[in-house]
Amino acid sequence: MKNNLKFAVIGGGSWATAIVKMLCVNLDEVCWYMRNQSAIDHIKSYKHNPNYLSSVEFDTNKLVLTNDINQAVEYADYIIFAIPSAFLNSELKNLTVDLKEKVIFSAIKGIVPETFLIVGEHFHKQYTIPYKNIGVITGPCHAEEVALERLSYLTIASGDKEKAKVMAKALEGNYIKTKISDDIIGTEYAAMLKNIYAIAAGIAHGLGYGDNFQSVIMSNAIREMKKFIRKVHKMKRNINNSAYLGDLLVTGYSVFSRNRMFGNMIGKGYTVKSAMMEMSMVAEGYYAVKSAYKLNQEYKAKTPIIDAVYEILYEGKDARSTFKKLTEKLD
Repeated sequence: MKNNLKFAVIGGGSWATAIVKMLCVNLDEVCWYMRNQSAIDHIKSYKHNPNYLSSVEFDTNKLVLTNDINQAVEYADYIIFAIPSAFLNSELKNLTVDLKEKVIFSAIKGIVPETFLIVGEHFHKQYTIPYKNIGVITGPCHAEEVALERLSYLTIASGDKEKAKVMAKALEGNYIKTKISDDIIGTEYAAMLKNIYAIAAGIAHGLGYGDNFQSVIMSNAIREMKKFIRKVHKMKRNINNSAYLGDLLVTGYSVFSRNRMFGNMIGKGYTVKSAMMEMSMVAEGYYAVKSAYKLNQEYKAKTPIIDAVYEILYEGKDARSTFKKLTEKLD
């Protein structure tokens, strides 16, 4: 990797914090943008993000901290966006610096609600960034386990293999293994869809279904994901690879999964609003299910799990009766 390339991370949450931690292992300096000035001040004084993954200690000599997104974009050659998809559009409205000469990597697991586009497509169509300058960072990988320095795997997808290698080299380490993929669109859709299926798994758990049914949900989910992605972007891919099946499994089963936790609360009878307030963090799958459902009105893939989650979250249908009907559609 060329030592003169500069990297910036946009976002102040757990995934952004984990990415900054990974980059700091291999780079002399990383620019980190977050809106919260008090969090920046805390990191400067105490070397920890006060709100997310507070066990991670940073060498602040390696950090260029800013709450000005334009400063971060201007600073960097490679920019990693790691903020919830629901807030991406409003964040980009503050941008006055041109993105066209930048290499953009998305670590966002969702669809931009204003455009119904995955993040890579959003940057391509709204900011005319060529696909060769767009990439995706996906799992299977939980930020919490990066903080604990447990062995984790990342998939780096880009239309430009050399740019994917640069990003992979910047992120890899003793406990981080990286793999290159050319399936930008498929891996990004998979990262979005797995959050919906994790909500479904959580709802099932909250309703009292056991491990046997959980396995049925997951096996049906990967086949449903395959049908959906094939409709959106047909190319040769192995849906059983870690970027697809592995990411689905870790999000569907892990105790760290916000989407599973959110679904579990819905299954136990919480309203959407009360579940979100209780969690005090964003479950990307909530926003993703609406976008995926609307998109599928065009693509018409057979998606009974997505349909069931949408009916519960957006149409107010009873979770127990909806899942009882869903059990008749699964095999």
